[in-house]
This record gives sequence, C-alpha cells and structure tokens, in this order.
Amino acid sequence: MVATKTALVTGGAGFLGSHLSKRLLDDGYKVVAIDSLYTGTRENIAEFASNANFEFIEADVCDFAYDGEVDEVYNLACPASPLHYQARPYYTTMTSIKGVLFSIDVARRTGAKILHCSTSEIYGDPLVHPQEEHYWGNVNTIGIRSCYDEGKRVAETLIADAIREHDVDARMVRIFNTYGPKMHPQDGRVISNFVMQALNDEDITVFGDGSQTRSFQYCDDLIEAFRRYMAVPKARIREFFAAAKLGAPVINTGNPGEYTILQLAEEVLRQLPESKSKIVMRPLPGDDPKKRKPDITLAKALLDWEPNIPLRDGLAKTIEYFRTKK
Repeated sequence: MVATKTALVTGGAGFLGSHLSKRLLDDGYKVVAIDSLYTGTRENIAEFASNANFEFIEADVCDFAYDGEVDEVYNLACPASPLHYQARPYYTTMTSIKGVLFSIDVARRTGAKILHCSTSEIYGDPLVHPQEEHYWGNVNTIGIRSCYDEGKRVAETLIADAIREHDVDARMVRIFNTYGPKMHPQDGRVISNFVMQALNDEDITVFGDGSQTRSFQYCDDLIEAFRRYMAVPKARIREFFAAAKLGAPVINTGNPGEYTILQLAEEVLRQLPESKSKIVMRPLPGDDPKKRKPDITLAKALLDWEPNIPLRDGLAKTIEYFRTKK
C-alpha cells in the first residue's frame, strides 16, 4: 500500500506509542517513530518493524532534530509510570518540555497538525470530582511526582502559546489511567503491579486502605480518541473551544467508570482464581491522588467518543498478554 500521509510519533516504541503506530499503519499512513528506548522497547514494534511504511529512529527528542516532511505529529515522548519518572525526575521534566518544543518546531516547519498527549496528573490530588477541563488542579510543585505533573503542565502551556502566537494547528488530550497489552511488566502502575503479583503468587500490595479511586481505560479506546481528534478541522476546534470558554483545545480522554483500588485487586484475583496471592495493605505514598475520574462531556460532544471496552474484558486481554511475558 502506498501511504498518502506521514505521521511522526514521538515515544513510538512505548506502550501507547506502539499501539498508535500500528493503528496508523492500518489506516494507510507512513509512520516515523522516534524513541530513546528509555521505557519503550523494540519488542513493542517488532510485529510491524518490517513494514515498508514504518521507519524507526532511536533518538532522544531532547537533543534530536528531524528534517523530514510530515502531515501529523503525535507527541507521546515522556516516561509515564511513577517507577520510571521518579528514577530520573530531571530527565522526565526536560523530556516533557523539549518533546513538545520538538513537536512544535516540526509542525511550524512542515505545517503539520499536532496531537499532544498530556495527562490527568495535571489535576494533582483534585479537590473537584469528577475532573473537567476547566479545573486548574491541586498540584505540589516540589513533591516526588512533580517532575511528571509539572512537566506536563508546562507542556500544555507551550502548546497553548504556540496556538496563540504562531497559529499552530494543535490539540491536547489529558489521558486518564490507561492499560492493555505492551505495558511494561515492571512499570510500577497499579494494573501491571497487581497482575504480575497475582501471576507470581505474591502478595497484592494495596496502598492505604484501598478506598482511593481510579478510572481505567483500555488502550484501544484511547487510540480511537486520538484518531478522531486528529481528524477534526482546525476551524471546528477553534469554534468549539471558544464556545466552551477554554483557553486551549484540551479534552479529557478516560473511562468515567470509577473503581476503588481494592475493587481492582479483587477483580484481578477473580480473573486468576488459581493464584495463591493475598491482598495486603501498605502505607500510602506521598502525593498519591485520592480520587481520579474524568468528565468526558467535551470528548463526547466534539468527537462523538466514549470508551466501550469494560474493565473485565480489557483486563482479561491484559492478563493474557502478561502470561506470555511471565
């Protein structure tokens, strides 16, 4: 198949970046994936690495210049799991900032559209529930999670200013907890932790009393939101967000179904009845949000999108993936 459009995906060998790259190839794109392989892996892209429309560049967006022509830029460059971003906090902040500057520079040179991947972490430990896009958040600027939270907040500022100052055709998604195959088995996120612990018959560690909540979105649902959002014309985006009285085109992408961490642990054990694991409680880490649930009203209105893969089904697919990696 001869590709008619070219997409540049930063973080293209990561969990979400590899799923996005596969979807873009299926949609007939040429895909250029850039990844430093700090958290991404060549294994994630192995299934399509030989595709004539796929090019992989091992490089770090913090110190890399790209001179090719592209139609779309998807910016996913940044460690996203607490284990990895807390191990290299300075690098995490700089990747957030330089990754978005890299994307803006490419877009300004080529006229490409940008989809920037932000995060629900910009809301911090929210005082508003559920979280909607007008909420400014409750974030600690000097905590152990701040490198990620604040890096992503600055990145949003840079995108908003690039739109205002340079008329860049950009849009942003605030991604809530997302899971699925190709997650790193030791990435420190709650679903991968619980599944690997259950598969290994280890204690399932629930921090605090397990009453803190999260909203879990399967990766395929999120990638569908990416593709729908990128297809919306710039004029429609500007009109929509002017009416919504938001200063920039940012939407929540997540599953509004809300589960306690304890409920998640119980569901993992329900799906792995042979596991000898038991649930144990541990002290709550610093700055861990108590509640997390997206308001996706804007995504429904603009994209006609909402997640449709239930947790039980997505979890079953994720467990099967981790079985093969055990």
